[in-house]
Amino acid sequence: MNPNIASVLVDEAEIDRITTRIAAEIDRDYQNTGRKLLLLCILKGSVVFMGDLMKKITLPVEIDFMKVSSYGSGTVSGGQVNILLDLHRKDLPDVDIIIVEDIIDSGRTLSYLMEYLRLKGAHSVRTCTMLDKPERRDEKLRDFRPDYVGAVIPDEFVVGYGLDYDEQYRALPYVGILRPEVYGG
Repeated sequence: MNPNIASVLVDEAEIDRITTRIAAEIDRDYQNTGRKLLLLCILKGSVVFMGDLMKKITLPVEIDFMKVSSYGSGTVSGGQVNILLDLHRKDLPDVDIIIVEDIIDSGRTLSYLMEYLRLKGAHSVRTCTMLDKPERRDEKLRDFRPDYVGAVIPDEFVVGYGLDYDEQYRALPYVGILRPEVYGG
């Protein structure tokens, strides 16, 4: 284990169970829609989760990417959502989108993106997250619940399996709690 990790929160076996379960739920929910199914990965942290998830979905599925920023520096959220890489498709009225996130904290970014994609004309927009921290929700988003959730976790600073701190730790095969002295917490 990496010496900067205090403990493993979600190990590789649990990640495998999570991706298998969510893929089965998506297969069940979208099996007879007749529309295109699009997994929309929010870069960069979600790419590992989406890669594992899409391999387990048995339905035809397309993938695309958006890059958004809501963090200032380090661990502090800036409060404003900036779209750095947008989704450009002309067929959105015929597309069911599942936004794939690595982790949901405040809920601001995901709720913003859902509304944004609906306004762009997507047939439907649902949400999928590997990790959910409901304790961190903004007061206005207290009732926000993602459609597909891998694991609900405590309010700890986590890295691994795509999640980073200053671009480090993404390649860890598990999700671990970063030692506070590493990030000044």
